Amino acid sequence: MYELNKTNSVANTYLAELRDIEIQKDPARFRRNLERLGEYFAFEISKTLKYIDTETQTPLGIAQTKALLVQPVLGTILRAGLPLHAGMLNVFDRAESVFVTAYRKVHSSGTFSIQIENISTPNLTDRILIMSDPMLATGLSMVLCCKELMARFKIRELHIVGLIASTEGIRHVQANLPSAKLWIGAIDEEMTSKSYIVPGLGDAGDLAFGKKL
Repeated sequence: MYELNKTNSVANTYLAELRDIEIQKDPARFRRNLERLGEYFAFEISKTLKYIDTETQTPLGIAQTKALLVQPVLGTILRAGLPLHAGMLNVFDRAESVFVTAYRKVHSSGTFSIQIENISTPNLTDRILIMSDPMLATGLSMVLCCKELMARFKIRELHIVGLIASTEGIRHVQANLPSAKLWIGAIDEEMTSKSYIVPGLGDAGDLAFGKKL
């Protein structure tokens, strides 16, 4: 598992700004930081992929270069994941995309379950899939979405990107998706009774796009 905050880089500044209650008052900056972190994680994941030797014609001759062998497929869970996904798409700019619509259905007991409404996806058989979501709180949404896709397709390689994760969420993902490679910004120990990560950053979807009814 890769943890961003264990390595010194400017990306930690973007992560700190996402958490900052004053900087969060600027939705455009919040979205841009999500996008920049998407770009950062895409670059890090790209180091693990396969490349081929190729030749590139320049104005003065032939340069020996390397090219990505196969583009991954990028997936996210609407709506909070959109800016993060956009950042990854800036790097893997020929990638196809998966979009999943999922939400928490709250029961009268106060508990909740994850409901998937829609999945829009290309053929994922023998493909590399990178699923991203800013927050991995319980991990239920990510696991449910990935298992649904894995039931439909024989995915060759699964990567999961989460900017803030809870310890419980990490355990749940690792227990249910043991072959997935995790790329995490920071891990926080606590969650509230409503399954919000503490200290976390709040509701990423609301901060990026406005409060929902």
